[in-house]
Amino acid sequence: HVQLVESGGGSVQAGGSLTLSCKATGYTSDHYCMAWFRQTPGKQREGVAAIDHTGRSRTATYAPFVRGRFTISKDNAKKIMYLQMNSLKPEDTAMYFCAAQYSGYSQYGRLNFARYGSWGQGTQVTVS
Repeated sequence: HVQLVESGGGSVQAGGSLTLSCKATGYTSDHYCMAWFRQTPGKQREGVAAIDHTGRSRTATYAPFVRGRFTISKDNAKKIMYLQMNSLKPEDTAMYFCAAQYSGYSQYGRLNFARYGSWGQGTQVTVS
């Protein structure tokens, strides 16, 4: 059973930086693609960044609104995924969730929440 635990959220001023972590247990991480999503009250969960099971940086996918500011990475040996967030804006305020899915064909895009079957509980990021 895959378990994901996020950490690293907090409050920061606009222009600042935060790094989120997602610790995974219960599976072999090099077989799973992973992603970060975010959600604000009343809105649908939206994909932020995704990376494939290898964790190679060239396999990263970013939503347009974070491209150039956020960087996703994955350390398969430690079973931890990261999201480095720079140049934060107030509109980045949200609950951030990590997600994982066994690598393979999916009808859903890598930033589509329907692709993923395992989710963490989330970590709050507030930018003022």
